[in-house]
Amino acid sequence: MFLGEFEHIIDEKGRVAIPARFREELGEGFVLTRGFEPCLQAFPYPIWQQLSERVSKLPFASTEARNMRRILFSLAAEVEIDRQGRILIPQNLREYASLAEQVVISGMNTYFELWSGERWNELQTTLTEQGAAIAEQWADLGI
Repeated sequence: MFLGEFEHIIDEKGRVAIPARFREELGEGFVLTRGFEPCLQAFPYPIWQQLSERVSKLPFASTEARNMRRILFSLAAEVEIDRQGRILIPQNLREYASLAEQVVISGMNTYFELWSGERWNELQTTLTEQGAAIAEQWADLGI
């Protein structure tokens, strides 16, 4: 389970440390891809396999299904954790998520996200401002 929020610095080579408690869940590596917001999503292999199978079963003739494949697979990369607990984030993914210096790694239960520090702070402000509306959405979902 991936829980919590961690701030790390990305080095000049594009490497960032993965929190120790996350590394225990990941083993040797995982899949990193672009998120729906301007962030990166990191999936352990078993979760990635389940997700990719579900997306691959969507009808090929559907524009929405093809777009889902494009978002999920086109920038996806398998990454390995080095001996120091770091991963190398591919340049195209760093550019997509605007990762330059400060990186926030945020647990999302079955996966985690990597955000630029600035964008993460903006998102947190928005979420705080929309608290009542989000509570209503929870109610609509029966939570």
